[in-house]
Amino acid sequence: MTDATRMQIEQALRQVRAPDGTTILDHAALDAATLRDGTLHVALATSRAAAPLLEPLLPQAEAALRALPGIGPGISAVSVILTAHRAAPPAGGAPQGAAAQGGGHRPLNLGGGGARQGPLLPGVGVVIAVASGKGGVGKSTTAVNLAVGLGMEGLRVGLLDADIHGPSLPRMLGLRRPPELHEGRMLPLDAWGIKAMSIGLLVDERQAMIWRGPMVMGALGQLLGDVEWGALDVLVVDMPPGTGDAQLTLAQKIALAGAIVVSTPQDIALLDARRGVTMFRKMDVPVLGIVENMSYFCCPNCGHRTDLFGHGGARAEAEAIGVPFLGEIPLLADIRASADAGAPVVTAAPDSPAGQAYRALARTVGATVRRLAGA
Repeated sequence: MTDATRMQIEQALRQVRAPDGTTILDHAALDAATLRDGTLHVALATSRAAAPLLEPLLPQAEAALRALPGIGPGISAVSVILTAHRAAPPAGGAPQGAAAQGGGHRPLNLGGGGARQGPLLPGVGVVIAVASGKGGVGKSTTAVNLAVGLGMEGLRVGLLDADIHGPSLPRMLGLRRPPELHEGRMLPLDAWGIKAMSIGLLVDERQAMIWRGPMVMGALGQLLGDVEWGALDVLVVDMPPGTGDAQLTLAQKIALAGAIVVSTPQDIALLDARRGVTMFRKMDVPVLGIVENMSYFCCPNCGHRTDLFGHGGARAEAEAIGVPFLGEIPLLADIRASADAGAPVVTAAPDSPAGQAYRALARTVGATVRRLAGA
């Protein structure tokens, strides 16, 4: 963003006024502006206290930016978002020295006690999380194939890629275009019978997401609150690995009906899976079960089975901590190849050992989703 462009944007934003006569820049600072695929993305840094005042002004801000000479004709859409990358300037209704804590069009409620401005996910029946205590265990592959498998079970399914630092959903589903905007809200993309949304659809896949915690929280808030999901039976959330701020934010902002923990069989992975189960229990989120991924390897030439990472560890762990065991997913080259090609193996090769394993998982989880929806 050149200095001249920045001045143009700031000048336009100063024309956007709140009912008390203050401008939007009296409560926020221009943080970033980028043009990608015909859409001008503008981020305004503010505080949690100022966010409720600024939210109603965002449509006016977008209209003002579309009317800018020299900028407006070159773009097809404008998106203005609120972030908490740094503290907002001390002015207007924002308290001086206020800590930057929230982001998105809705202020974050990390304290767990504030009131929400209406339902965050209207029309979504059940939300389940697919999580892991560590990375590299195949959580995202499981989430993608589970979501598509649930769609094959006749459910209306959405898939949210909440892994901000490592979004892999676009590549796994073969999605290469950004979402469209409708009345200031993003429309999820259709792929393999489900609706999908990821931060990876908004940035270049080669770009490193070097964001601090508040920026990540703001992005998660927008992926939840500023996406027009429509009517869904179930929303599958591909959680970031680990047990940190992102997981806490997601559990507090939406009513998770349950969580599925993915692990590999070896003891070191099961230690982290146990931490994930403990985290969800502390947040009063039911653990629907544990999936053992990379459970065994079958040689494609001779059919000999090898337990590369041991076998049965996740089943034994599930029994020990008192949660259901949801099944074993084999370690097969077809799973990797289909993910790289953008065609989930559950639909690309439904009769393969991997496809059958994911279909069995989807049937089990689908029955649970219907039970939860009925309850």
